[in-house]
Order: sequence, then structure tokens, then C-alpha cells
Amino acid sequence: MTCSTARVLRAGLMQSQSLSSPSVLLVEPFYGGSHKQLIDLLNENIIGCCVFTLPAKKWHWRARTAALYFSQTIPTCPTYRVLFSSSVLNLCELVALRPDLARLKKILYFHENQLVYPVRKDQERDFQYGYNQVLSCLVADIVVFNSFFNMDSFLSSISSFMKKIPDHRPRNLEQLIRPKCMVLSFPLQFPDVSRLMPKHKLVRQQQIRAEPHTHRIHFSNRSEDPHPSTIEPDLEPVSDQISGDQDSGDQIKPLHIVWPHRWEHDKNPEMFFSTLMKLKEKQLNFKLSVLGETFTDIPVVFSEARHQLDSHVVSWGYQNRKLDYLKVLCEADVVVSTAKHEFFGVAMLEAVHCGCFPLCPKALVYPEIFPAQYLYSTPEQLCKRLQELCRKPDLARRHVTKVDTSSFSWTHLKDRFKMLLQTQVPECTAGQCSDAEVH
Repeated sequence: MTCSTARVLRAGLMQSQSLSSPSVLLVEPFYGGSHKQLIDLLNENIIGCCVFTLPAKKWHWRARTAALYFSQTIPTCPTYRVLFSSSVLNLCELVALRPDLARLKKILYFHENQLVYPVRKDQERDFQYGYNQVLSCLVADIVVFNSFFNMDSFLSSISSFMKKIPDHRPRNLEQLIRPKCMVLSFPLQFPDVSRLMPKHKLVRQQQIRAEPHTHRIHFSNRSEDPHPSTIEPDLEPVSDQISGDQDSGDQIKPLHIVWPHRWEHDKNPEMFFSTLMKLKEKQLNFKLSVLGETFTDIPVVFSEARHQLDSHVVSWGYQNRKLDYLKVLCEADVVVSTAKHEFFGVAMLEAVHCGCFPLCPKALVYPEIFPAQYLYSTPEQLCKRLQELCRKPDLARRHVTKVDTSSFSWTHLKDRFKMLLQTQVPECTAGQCSDAEVH
């Protein structure tokens, strides 16, 4: 999709819905990664959508200038009833420049928030990005977050964030925004990956189907603490593992570790590769796949790690085809996150769906989704867990992961999204809507 022409996309072959009467306006200034996945999913499944996007490049410039661009390229149309956008867009600027859009039901979706985005030095934090998100919340009708952690961290940080203003500070912003807020998890489409899975994963999958309630846990009730203050447990005891015949290669094949995240500093690749170097120094046997999107500036640690860990590498770099990406996840044993900045974690849940044993920080959104046995508190704990799995890879291969990924599926969440975007669409008379390129 190019940015030279505003493009309108129509969901499916909806013969009953006139092309001239769109009702849901989907706007995405950073059309890539999870932002792209969500927009595409809504466009394909919600009747009456039209989509306007900009490519996923130069994030900082998109946040600064996309509103002005969209104000000039989104055609006027009296049938628009809902405006849905990610928080990258400065919604305040857009509706000020386009009063016809101000009357719409305005929904702002937070994939992340800039108030707690990790920076190396606080003085490097650009006040404008977080400030824009606060302003956008004030003009939005509904503010949607992909996790409770995302919502709570944003709302609780507004007051301290505004103290950066030297004088005449605004007050009571959290109280104004909070009533508009809700949590609606990012919806994932989990394909059937059975044909990509090795034998031992298929055996586990069959057991999960046979006893789904025994092996799946999802902490949806936030009033109950899923992670009580106890000593972090070791790997699940053998009595809870799968029994029966296993592939004799379970113990012989090296542990396959996958890191499927964006190649940026907020995902803390330095800690990940430092941990793997310690495993190498201990002469532990393992295989490595490093996936994920790359952007203009790639941290230098990736080229250094590629050279130092070359003999362990199975796959390296972004997989252009989704099938190739899923194949690597299915072949891997353990998926690791070292993130300093994560509000949902699409890649981790996709890897769990593909049968990987997850290891995540005991921070950010992860305790909201993953039971305590998959969480580590320090780099040393992560290294210790990986050492154990390198020595006994069958512990990961026989393990039944206790995370209910179906709770985050589009099938489970679609009705809530449809209600969110629900609108009564009036009949549009011919010629009322401006022409736009239709796909």
C-alpha cells in the first residue's frame, strides 16, 4: 500500500453493502506488525469499512504528521458513523482539521503507550508523543487498551508525566479519561499448524484436545492474583508431564530457542544474546532462530551475535511468508522474551500456539497472561532456566503449556469488536460520497 493515494478497502464480497455508503472509518498511520493485523482483521470481518493507512516507516514522523496528511486525503462522506484508529494518530489534530469527523463515534485503540516507553535517559523522552496520546484520549469517545497493564500504566502515569510541564499544568486528566476506558485484547487468528508440527508436539496437541480443561489456564479475573508471593517454581514435575512413548530424539536433538520480536532496543536483544553467550561458554548444545521485523536502525548487537553464534543458527531474520514464520515456531522448543516494553505480546502467544514453551519477564503484561512457572525475575533466572532446558530438552518438549490462547482468538473476541464498531448506517444517496480508489 502506497501513501501517494488514499486507499479505501472493502471487507470481503459484501454485495448487500453499497460501496458508496461506508460507515466505519479505519485509520492507521503505522500500517505494519500488529497494527496492520488488527486493521486487516476488522476490514475483512466488519461490514461497511473503509481503510486509510500510511506505511510502517519513520514512526516518529507518523506520530507527528499523519493527522494533517489524513485530513487532506480522507474524502468527506455523510455515512461515516465510527472512526477507529490506533493511538499513533493525533486524533485531536485530525478532528480539529476535519470538523465533519468530529461528530463520529471516535474510538482510540492503544497497542502501546508512550508514557512508560523505555528510554535510556529520561531527558531523551520526547514529551510530545505522550502528550499527543493524552490529548487524543480527551477527544475520543471510547479509549480501548489491549491489556489491563497497558491501561493501568497509562492512566497512573498521566499525573507524573504532566509534571514535566514547567507551570500552568492541567489537572484531573486521569479522572476525565478513565470513564472512557476499556480493555479489549488484541484478537489473533490462530491457523491450524498441525501439518507443520513435529511428532512430539502432535502427541501433546492430542492430549490437550482430550483434556482441554485440565491443561489450559487463563487468568481473566483480575481480582484473583494468579501469581502469589511464593518462590518461583521450577519446571513442572514429571508427574504432570505427558506420559507414554515419545520420539527417541527428544533428548538427543539440541534445544531449539526462538526469539521472534522486533529488532529494536525496547525488546532488549542485548540481554537475550548475552544469555546465549553464557550458554555457549558453558558448552551447552542449542539451536537458535531469531525472527521479527527490522526497521531503518538495527541495533549493532544483532550483527555481532550473528557472528558469535553462527554455529547455532537455524533461521535468522524476518520471514516474508507467514507460513515460513509459523514453520520455524513449530520447529522450536522454547520461545523467549526479554522485553522492556510489552503491552500484549502477539509473537509470544503465536509461539505458544505453535507448541513452544514460553519464558517471559515477571513484569509488564506477562503476569496477566502467563502463569508463574513461565516467568523469570532476573537475567540470572532466565539463564538458569535455559541451562536446565538445554541439558534436558525433553522437559520442554513433553510439557503441556497452561495458557489458553483461544481466549485471545478472533473467534472468541469478534462479537465484542462488532459491538464496539456497531452503528446504524443510513442509506447513502448516489453522489454523496467523494470518489476514492477502491480495492
